[in-house]
This record gives sequence, C-alpha cells and structure tokens, in this order.
Amino acid sequence: MGGKRKKCESDQKDGEEVDGGNPSNNNKRQILPSMIKNKEKRSAVHATLKHQKKLEKRKRAKARDAAEKRALELGVEPPPKNTPRTIENTREFDETVCKPDDEELFAGNDADEFSSILKHECTPRILITTCRFNSTRGPAFISELLSVIPNAHYYKRGTYDLKRIVEYAKNKNFTSIIVVHTNRREPDALLIIGLPDGPTAYFKLSKLVLRKDIKNHGNPTGHKPELVLTNFTTRLGHRIGRLLIQALFPQDPNFRGRRVVTFHNQRDFIFFRHHRYIFESKESKQGDSKIKKSKGTKGENIPQEKVVARLQECGPRFTLKLISLQHGTFDTKGGEFEWVHKIFVALFDSS
Repeated sequence: MGGKRKKCESDQKDGEEVDGGNPSNNNKRQILPSMIKNKEKRSAVHATLKHQKKLEKRKRAKARDAAEKRALELGVEPPPKNTPRTIENTREFDETVCKPDDEELFAGNDADEFSSILKHECTPRILITTCRFNSTRGPAFISELLSVIPNAHYYKRGTYDLKRIVEYAKNKNFTSIIVVHTNRREPDALLIIGLPDGPTAYFKLSKLVLRKDIKNHGNPTGHKPELVLTNFTTRLGHRIGRLLIQALFPQDPNFRGRRVVTFHNQRDFIFFRHHRYIFESKESKQGDSKIKKSKGTKGENIPQEKVVARLQECGPRFTLKLISLQHGTFDTKGGEFEWVHKIFVALFDSS
C-alpha cells in the first residue's frame, strides 16, 4: 500500500512539474458551460461569457472606428472593411457556371425542346393532374396553381396510367404536364414533364403554405405575370430554369396587372413566391444635417418625394429541390437520366 501511494505522489509531482513548464495549459483547461452539471451555475457562467464576448466585440468596433477616423485626419485610405463569412462566399468554384460569352450554350438554346415557346412561336398549355390517391390539401394547392400559371387546365387522374395521360396531352397539344404527388395527405413532390419529347424533372416539395394561411394575403388577378429567376447560373440550373420553369409561363407578361412570380435558387433549393406590387410616391421632410448651421440661421425642412414599392404576397409559398432530371417523357424502366441527386445514386448502387 505504502509503495503504491508513494508512486502516485511521485507521479503527481512529475505532473505538476510538467504543468509548471507550460503555463498555457491553464488557458486550455477553461471551464465551459456544458461541463457544469448544476443548472443555475451553468446559466450564470454562460451569461458571464456572453457578456465578455459582447464587450470584446464593442471594443473591436471602437478600435475600427478610431482607425478610420485617424486615417481620415491623415488623408490616408481607411483600412478595408471585413467581409462576413457566409455559405455563399465560401463555396468552392463550380466549373459548370455559364459564362455570357459561351457560344455553345446559346447554340444549344436555339435547338432545345422549348425554343418554340421561348421564341413566341406557340403559347404554353399546361395540364395539371394528381397521383391516384389524392389528399385533403391537394385540391386547394392545385386551385392556387391554376391561379398562378396562365392557360393551365386541371384533369382528374382517375385510374389512368401516366403514360396514357402523356399520349392524351400530346394529342391535345399541351406543352407540359404537372403531376402533384401526395403522401400522408400532404403534397410532397412535383413531376414536370415537357411535351412532346421531354425532359422530365422530379422535384421534392416542402414548406407548403397556402394562400389562406398567409397573413394579409392578396388575391391575384387574371393578368399574365412577370417571371423572375435568380441564381440559375450553372448548366443544370440554366436547363431547369429555361426549359422547365420559363416554358410554363407566357413570355409576354401584362405589366398592367403588377403580378410577379419569383423562383429563387439558393444552395440548390428553389424558393417560390407570388406577389403583387404597387409604386407609391411619398413626401418626406428632412433637414440637411451635413451643413453646419450658424447661430443666426434656422434649418428648414425641405420636402422630398420618394417612390416606394410595396409588395403583397398572394400565395402559395413552397420550396422545391431537384431530385432527378430524365431524358424524354416519363419512363421508369428504360428512361435515361441526365442528372440524379447523389443520395439516390447511392441508394441505386446499394440496391
């Protein structure tokens, strides 16, 4: 027993000597709030750490302001402002980003499947249907899609096979088919089929908010809407935006209706919004604070007219994520895929 105790004591002394040689180890062993089991003590330590971070941030801001002021006094360029670190500016460079001088891209646009629609040679006609098992929110979502997309028509699915519906739509001169898929009484996917020769895109649908659930929503009119596409910069994004979104809407919007439909692509998610807008002119009285006022003069408020744009959301609101893009019309057995999401590629390989 005595020998073991002496050994432990000698090990403890050696450990103290080692720690004494490295004073930075005490800083590394700082107690974190997650290491404290007592709730009151943990919340108190968290509050003190948060207060310290706030003081340090305020101190750095004061130092930046002082450096800018000193640079202005000396007539030197102020130090550059720090750019925030975001997901967008830290992404790796994508080689498939389209360039404005890409001749191959523009040559492909003239020979693609939907060039006739985008060149105003024909008017898009959309057939909207559902899966075989419809849901409670499905009809409400389809009725709002009919109000968003001009010249769209709804047909009940019934027991018809999707390939027969594609043939029927071709004979009736439809340009696209939208199939609303539901799961557990909720719309969860969209299948967009281009006619007559494809392509076919399958999107995952999420975060659906109907018009009645949007606060202070507006009611859309029957005018043709304006279409806004943002961040469809890659080859795949260009194909999805041009062929499967632009081809759903007429290319001659009615600006008198003040309707705008937005598809915003961010981190491979497509956010859909539908708004009405109006321009208003307002008068704002502002004194010129930059001019130093003398003792005998008084500052006068000069009325200035400002044009302000106000938006009113009409709904619906949802998010899309591309799962697969297939050549030709819908074909589950012999279809050739242009692009498939990497998660589903792993599932197919494992099976």
